[in-house]
Amino acid sequence: MIDIDEFFEILIEVCDELPDEMFNDLHHGVVLEEGVKYSPHARNKDLVIMGEYTRSGLGNKISIYYGSFAHLYSGDNREQLKNRLRDVVRHEFRHHMEHLGGMYGRDSLEYEDKVNLRKYLRGE
Repeated sequence: MIDIDEFFEILIEVCDELPDEMFNDLHHGVVLEEGVKYSPHARNKDLVIMGEYTRSGLGNKISIYYGSFAHLYSGDNREQLKNRLRDVVRHEFRHHMEHLGGMYGRDSLEYEDKVNLRKYLRGE
């Protein structure tokens, strides 16, 4: 696995691919966290959170978890990691854009994530 500094460089590259407007109202930006993050719903640490979009009274933020990528994709080369990171970053930005647009219904990513979590909890 590449070290966290190189991973951060890739994160910057991936974020630079996005239009500046997508960062509007992302008060705390995109933050790289060092550790692995497990879902509170995980059984035996089998549900890893790669990134998350959070909203609070202090503002909106996207967190990316280096440790989660290292845990799941330690054998990947730089290009493979970049592709995986791009997918996660765009996923979290979709949450951000849907939040700004007030989209929370059945067509939203938030709804899709809840459906996927229910499937996981049922063992599907």
